[in-house]
Amino acid sequence: MSKFELTPRYKDAAHFKSYWEKGNGKNIIEWSHAEVNFENFAKKSDLYYQVDDLGDQVIQDFYVNQPFHEVNQKIENYIRNGIPKDEDVPESVKSLFEFSEQVPEWLDHNLLKLGAEACMKTGRDALMSLRDYSLMGGYDYAYLNKPLVFTGALKKGALKRLSETLDFWVNVTRSNAMEVHAKGYEFAIKTRLIHSYARFHLKKYVKDWDYEKMGEPINLWDMTATSNGFSLVLLHGLKKLGNTFTEEEELGMFHLWKYISYLMGVPLEHLPDNKKEATESFYLWTSIQPPSDEDSVYLAQSLVKESLENPILRYQYQRNFLNYIHISSSKFLLDSAVFERLKLPQVWNANFIPKTLKLGNRVMQKYLSRETQIKRGNKLQMHILKQYIGITN
Repeated sequence: MSKFELTPRYKDAAHFKSYWEKGNGKNIIEWSHAEVNFENFAKKSDLYYQVDDLGDQVIQDFYVNQPFHEVNQKIENYIRNGIPKDEDVPESVKSLFEFSEQVPEWLDHNLLKLGAEACMKTGRDALMSLRDYSLMGGYDYAYLNKPLVFTGALKKGALKRLSETLDFWVNVTRSNAMEVHAKGYEFAIKTRLIHSYARFHLKKYVKDWDYEKMGEPINLWDMTATSNGFSLVLLHGLKKLGNTFTEEEELGMFHLWKYISYLMGVPLEHLPDNKKEATESFYLWTSIQPPSDEDSVYLAQSLVKESLENPILRYQYQRNFLNYIHISSSKFLLDSAVFERLKLPQVWNANFIPKTLKLGNRVMQKYLSRETQIKRGNKLQMHILKQYIGITN
């Protein structure tokens, strides 16, 4: 039990009510048929003061007293090949890999496949929804971003952060990526330990972290919200851009992120199976998040500037047009109140790009087979990832 008692402190605030009564939240409730209330708040809110204890113990037992590079190489080898039988490792490391390598009975491989294919078939749209809606919109939740601020991750710059997010997302959403020892599985375990390592440093060096207001750094409730950003919010953005999905594809996307989040240390009972459960959970979490602050605006502005400075494109006019596309996309996908709080710039004829994309999607979905869409989308996403990895490395 936490020494703090959490309440839905922003449930009557203007930003909360605007989102859920007039904005995207209202639209998501109607789409998901969610029943939103605060009956389960106490059950969920305990997660705000809980963390991934097993991941944290691995950092304490394995990373703290050894050279980071050597330990990291060992962990990468364990992720890809398992722990050698003759190798002596701490009990926490054994427990982590016993958990990760044990495929749970509830896992449905067909749903995993459908979820991955749903991510791939939407091609560039998925990356736009991820960047301009999930990631940009996430900056509006002030407390969610504080670990980035306190760990100095802001100094990396938006290009590096975007490249890392893209690398993670693409690799966990490919066909068979979540098989034990496969690439997506590797990214899930690595990211779990990165979170624990960041939390270790925060607790060691940051003395003014406000636990009562902001919860534990990278707490389990924030992790469920992040999972919803990759599933619920991303999917909603794709639908706004004119992409259509079968009910099984939607369930597949939630099942995929349920398994990814499970491997990253989030308790199974708090992970949604569908958009209704995800919306009801997201509603509760947003009630404890204040709106944008100065750090939020800084992060948003950095993401805007990323396209203007992107070295992938050779000429400045190309970067200017890319910037126009992303701002137009955010203007279309985000609530107007969020757009204004993040101080995003206005652009001329902002609906032109989204409307063009919607028209193109209607035509593509009518005349291209699902298999062709998946193959085409996967190729495009992998190409864009390769470009980003090339410049950030």
